[in-house]
Amino acid sequence: MAGQAMVGKVCMVTGANSGIGKVTASALASMGATVVMVCRSAERGEAARQVVVAESGNEQVELLLADLSSMASTRAMVDAFNARHDRLDVLVNNAGALFNSYQESVDGFEMTFALNHMGYFLPTVLLLDLIKASAPARIINVSSDAHRAGKVDFDDLQNRKKYSAFGVYAETKLENVLFTKELARRLEGTGVTVNALHPGFVRTNFGNNATGNGFAGMALNLISKLIAITPEQGAETSIYLASSPEVEGVSGAYFDKKKAVKPANQANDEVAARRLWAESERLAGIE
Repeated sequence: MAGQAMVGKVCMVTGANSGIGKVTASALASMGATVVMVCRSAERGEAARQVVVAESGNEQVELLLADLSSMASTRAMVDAFNARHDRLDVLVNNAGALFNSYQESVDGFEMTFALNHMGYFLPTVLLLDLIKASAPARIINVSSDAHRAGKVDFDDLQNRKKYSAFGVYAETKLENVLFTKELARRLEGTGVTVNALHPGFVRTNFGNNATGNGFAGMALNLISKLIAITPEQGAETSIYLASSPEVEGVSGAYFDKKKAVKPANQANDEVAARRLWAESERLAGIE
């Protein structure tokens, strides 16, 4: 193993079967952590878990299955985690996608919102008591600089009136930062920190949801081949926020290339952040 900095810590990484999620899981396992990889596919997830074990030399790598666009599946995953573990030191919310056409989740939410926002909000809230009990602990939300083009329309949160793949994606990435800001406010004094980050434009399987569904998918994959950074480069900030002593106590910030930077003005809207939280609780049926 590359080091022992995370020995004794339990880390969960969602969307961990490929791309920056897989790299993040491998890095944390290499530091000695027990790593729980949350993946949608049993076959791809187990293949990735075996790679992470081989790369890290750490056998303490587990697989939990969940479709994070489904609230029932998310709740079942959290129950399975709680049955195995009595602590959670690091939660990396990483699973996400861009959908070229309007689709709905099993819960009737627009699919990008269901996966990219509710897929962060629900597991975090369900695990929050355990995370607080494990303090000092960290929550990391993988957002994107796409949030700078985002606008949250509370009158059409599910984007049923109008749908553009990138516009809706940008909106959910803005929601990631608003969620981070409001969660940081709620966690003050608990010893739990939460930060959001821009991984960079990463060459991953990310655009595959759009591929074959139109021009957006083809364009995204073409641009990706030309200018994108590697998953290893893209994961650097996630790994830094999960493990570095340099960011101990830092909360509510937005990071790019391991540096705190100013997010878009709309990401600092406290009223919108509180409203998004309340609306997310309502949609999730959480009191």
